[in-house]
Amino acid sequence: MGALHAGHLSLITAAKEECDEVGVSIFVNPLQFGPHEDFSKYPRQEERDLTLCEQAGAAWVFAPGPDFTRELRTTVSVKRLSERWEGKRRPGHFDGVATIVSRLFGVTQPTVAYFGLKDYQQCRVIAAMVEDLAIPLRLRFCETIREPDGLAMSSRNAYLSEANREVAPWLNKVLVDIRTNSAKRDLKELIEEGTRRLEEAGFEVDYLAVVDEVNLEPLESIMAGARSIVAAKLGSTWLIDNMEASFMP
Repeated sequence: MGALHAGHLSLITAAKEECDEVGVSIFVNPLQFGPHEDFSKYPRQEERDLTLCEQAGAAWVFAPGPDFTRELRTTVSVKRLSERWEGKRRPGHFDGVATIVSRLFGVTQPTVAYFGLKDYQQCRVIAAMVEDLAIPLRLRFCETIREPDGLAMSSRNAYLSEANREVAPWLNKVLVDIRTNSAKRDLKELIEEGTRRLEEAGFEVDYLAVVDEVNLEPLESIMAGARSIVAAKLGSTWLIDNMEASFMP
């Protein structure tokens, strides 16, 4: 959605290593914002984004205007996967994502599409959509790019005050602790402790959970294919993150 950072540019780099030609779509999608969310305030840096895409080696950028969503008669909805976690907190969000991503696929006709794993639930929703609708492309989900202190890169990090920016890496610390201790401690205790630590640091925690990495159903114990997910508000900014939950020596 623009306001590009190193995480976005890493997707261009990954695509260039595997594809003959790389294009980028940039669109701040109004359909995925709720009535009280930050659509009007979402950072827009079009000229800078175009320069960064060119420098990273993109051959073209597709950046449609507001008419791209006007008078659409069709909505794409992915059941179950869209209904919990971020979908529960932001009703209709993933319908907006799936509808516009499917339209972007239809217009740009990629053979491979690259997404960052930072928005993990979004990745699973898009994967289900591609499978169910038999969209003829391959998906590549790339690892989250982080700041040196562990904070997942996000365009919304620009909203953080200086004080909150110092606190924000606690999200990553709690996920690392769950992974490190997953083989030694009870999962329920780890989640309760992680939630308490985040709240003490100043977060308003919406969820901290360990889920099946495919269907996002909550797990009662950590096993192969488990992923920790978290969403929490810090000041006025919502942050999300995720990580493999099982420790692999």
